[in-house]
Parts: sequence; structure tokens; C-alpha cells
Amino acid sequence: MNTLAEHTERFPLNAHCHETIHRVRVTARDVSIAGFVDGGTLLEWIDTAAYATVAQWCGGHCVAASTGNIHLDRPISVGELVELHASIVYTGHSSMHILVTICSSDPARAKAVQTAQCSIVFVAVDAGGNPVEVHRWTPLTMLELQRHRQARARVRTRRRIEDAVEAQSYTGEGTAPQITLRFRAASADTNSDGNVRGGRVMRWIDEAAYACGADWTGAEVITSYIAGIRFYQTIFVGDVIEVTARTIHTGPRSIHTTIRVTTTDTVGGQPCLVAHAVVVVISLGEHGEAQPVPQWAPASDEDHRLDHHARHLIELRQHIEPFTTHRSQ
Repeated sequence: MNTLAEHTERFPLNAHCHETIHRVRVTARDVSIAGFVDGGTLLEWIDTAAYATVAQWCGGHCVAASTGNIHLDRPISVGELVELHASIVYTGHSSMHILVTICSSDPARAKAVQTAQCSIVFVAVDAGGNPVEVHRWTPLTMLELQRHRQARARVRTRRRIEDAVEAQSYTGEGTAPQITLRFRAASADTNSDGNVRGGRVMRWIDEAAYACGADWTGAEVITSYIAGIRFYQTIFVGDVIEVTARTIHTGPRSIHTTIRVTTTDTVGGQPCLVAHAVVVVISLGEHGEAQPVPQWAPASDEDHRLDHHARHLIELRQHIEPFTTHRSQ
């Protein structure tokens, strides 16, 4: 499996510096059957870039707490150069809010084009996993001041989305298509702290959404939007993992799936929710264009409730203000 560290240019900065830049040349190992970088690979790159920034800032251990909404504006192909700019935009008592701006371009182009924005929240912790205070980051430039305000505004909207996702229940009364991936966490999934890294969990989330969407459409699908990834518990090597993706709504060309990641320790403990998210995938035609998908009709009361939930999340996303870009200045 390809990793960011294998083919990246990294610009190391001094301790407590608030940003890092990573560059990746996309190879054939990074793309799916459709020929584009899959969501799981991009999420792992984002997590790696963001982690480098927060680890530099706090100078200690930190864990991912949540990942904000990600809309992939354009697919990324083999040969393109991807730049990931990871910058602190807000700090709380123990939290660090990172904006990762993803730009990509064909080497023949003069300038990279923004492909996506992603906000990630990390929490600094001690050796026992308890939150610890971090250095306060103070915005200085006009761009930093704007992003600082936008990050604070997003805190409220993110909580509304996370609360809406967390409030849902899933029982056997649902009739929607679903799929479950089962496996054990391996040592290759861990970071330097020995815990399974957030980027790997996000890859599992994307893979489950892909499997559910491809099974429903009978065609190739690609991730278009990811909302409200929330991490609850740490995953350790040997834990038994279940990643369940369930359709909750279909649009004309999109499938909305809810993903729940649970773990059970090897001693036989009770399953525990460790992460959840909502992922939107689209079906691809012969030439990579979005094509109509089979429509799913809610049948049970639970189906209708979850379909309404998906529509509610679509409404909430309309209130999210995009982070200001350099070109906006």
C-alpha cells in the first residue's frame, strides 16, 4: 500500500510553527479502478499532513477527534502533483483545529487548482490518554484572521452535524442495503504511538462506503462528499473491527451512506462504537462522468427516519462557510 511518506516532499519547520506543506506525485498505486485517487488514499494523506502540523505545534502526543466536511471538487489522476497545505486555524484548551487545503495539477499546467478543503480537530494527550493544554495560536495576517473566525463558526455547525449523526439508531427494522467489513487491526495500521491512526480508520470508512455503493449500483463509484467523521475511542492492534455501511438516501446521481466503526477486544468484550461518518458516493459512466443511480425507496419507519436524517444533513451543510483561500485576498 502506498503511503504519503514514500513519495512526498516535506518542508520541516521549527517547533511550534503552525503549518507544513506536503507534495505528492500520484502514481498508479494511488488510484482506483476508475483511474482516480480514491477517497481513502486522499484521507490518509490529509491525516498525515495534519498530524505533522499538530505534532510540531504541541511537541507531544495527539489524537484525531473529528474530521469536518470534505467535498471533492475534481478527481485526481495519475501523474498529477498534489500539494497539501496543513495550517492551524484555531486552538482551544487542548484542541488544535487544522485546515488542510488540497491543490492538484497536471505537471504541464502553470498553477495548481484547489481540489478540496478539509478541517481536522486533534486533541493533545499525555501518556495516559488524558487531554493536556496546548500553546495558544494567535492569527496575525488578514487571511489567518478570516480563517480563525470561520473555524470558530464551524465549531457550532460541526457539533450540530455530529449530534444529528450520533442521535440516530440502527436496528433490524431497516430494510436499506448495507454491507459490513470485518477484520483485525494490524501493526501496519498504527502510528508512532502504537495506536491505529485516524487516517487508516478514515480509509476503512471510505472502503465500506465504496463497497455499499458499488453493490447497489452494480457499477464503479467514487467518493464525492464526506461529512461528520467523529472518533470516540482508540483502536489497538488485535482489536476486531467491524465497519458497517448502510444506505440512507439516494439522489439522482448519488448514494448517501452512514458508516459506523465498532471494535471488540480479543478477550470477548462488548462491541464499542469508535467512529461514525456519512459518505456520499456517485456512480461513474464510461468517461468518468456522474450517471443516474438506481433509486432506493424507504419502506419501514426506520428507513423513512434515516432518509429524513440524510436530507437534514444536506440542509445543514448549506450553512458551512468555505475557508478563505489565498486567491481570495
